[in-house]
Amino acid sequence: MTKENVARAPQPPETSTFDELESNVQSYARSFPVIFDKAEGSYLYDENGRKYIDFLAGAGSLNYGHNNPYLREKLIEYISSCGITHSLDMHSTAKEKFLSTFNELILAPRGLDYVAQFTGPTGTNAVEAALKLARNIKGRHNIIAFTNGFHGVSLGAMAATGNSHHRGAAGLPLSGVTHMPYCSYFGDELDTISYMEKMLDDPSSGVDHPAAVIVETVQGEGGLNVASTRWLQALEKVCRKRDMLLIIDDIQAGCGRTGTFFSFEPAGIKPDIVTLSKSLSGYGIPFALTIFRPELDEWKPGEHNGTFRGNNHAFVTAAAALEHYWKDDSFAAEVREKADLLGEKLREIGADYDDELIKPRGRGIMQGLNCHSGKLAADICRRAFRKGLVIETSGSESQVVKCLPPLTTPREVMIEALGILREAVKEAIESYRPGASRAA
Repeated sequence: MTKENVARAPQPPETSTFDELESNVQSYARSFPVIFDKAEGSYLYDENGRKYIDFLAGAGSLNYGHNNPYLREKLIEYISSCGITHSLDMHSTAKEKFLSTFNELILAPRGLDYVAQFTGPTGTNAVEAALKLARNIKGRHNIIAFTNGFHGVSLGAMAATGNSHHRGAAGLPLSGVTHMPYCSYFGDELDTISYMEKMLDDPSSGVDHPAAVIVETVQGEGGLNVASTRWLQALEKVCRKRDMLLIIDDIQAGCGRTGTFFSFEPAGIKPDIVTLSKSLSGYGIPFALTIFRPELDEWKPGEHNGTFRGNNHAFVTAAAALEHYWKDDSFAAEVREKADLLGEKLREIGADYDDELIKPRGRGIMQGLNCHSGKLAADICRRAFRKGLVIETSGSESQVVKCLPPLTTPREVMIEALGILREAVKEAIESYRPGASRAA
């Protein structure tokens, strides 16, 4: 990125088309008020040709970058050959290729015996299917979810979501879910697994025996809260002891985001059900999947369906991504190296200030800065955008600046982006609390 490009401030759209014709529900457009025109690799370009480093990556849907050339070539070949676009849940060569590749390169090497259910096109559809299946299998309605969890905004998934901003839009009571404190929710003051066990075992706690637990190993929208290996292992034991299914929501943290294909791999646990979406297609094409142990496959034909369950174009790019990036451990090793770099640079930024003002958190290439307030975090993101970096916030108060770049982002681009972030942090904190820096 040239100095000239960084210096030229983004220009707001000159047209009122969006204001006149699009609903107020739009959100990301408010944080990045330009009209984007093209994208390639780690970069977005607006209609004026200004280049931005992308540290949002479609909210984690573009792990392999924008318009990945290898995946694009495979998709164009498929479309040019008049390959099937829409097939409901009928068999297709594209689906067969994805299923066999996913099993051969991802499931079998990890000792995971799962069958695949193709749900509607987004993550919330995968979650809805997982919750519905668990309830039908166990014959119980209650699900355990966790504070700060985010699982989608359709009604069933929203009931498991903690954020009041999303829950408040439901328009009716959200039921069937009991929320428990996530790992370290009370800091080191309380073992939240012991707390949950006490609530489950006490017949007077008011907690109905759950069918399942649903959890993210790293809470993306919840503020980059990380569940420890010990906590996840203990949670699995709770589920096994009490005849509850363990559902891992790997929609944002999966597909390599934390340095292994599934985020739960380092903990050595084996969930009963896993939900995937976002970067599963590899190309930003809508695609969601619920996978589960074969003995749990109690669905009757068509009992859970949808017009867009499965996506042949996504089958093509997903299989290509798996073959290209996951045939061995080399790509995952690169991701882990970049995660170390990201963590190192964020710690350097944090070292300049008191932890009360700003503190690194997260795991893998899913890390960020926990700020004193949502106001400070928003100002950091605004200043970064003016300098050519697209980055957003997360957390209960939108207080976490979240780094979510494509996993394919070159090291030098990551370093450049984190330099921009450091400048934005310095300027925002000086404005927010003059004299706050403790840097020499």
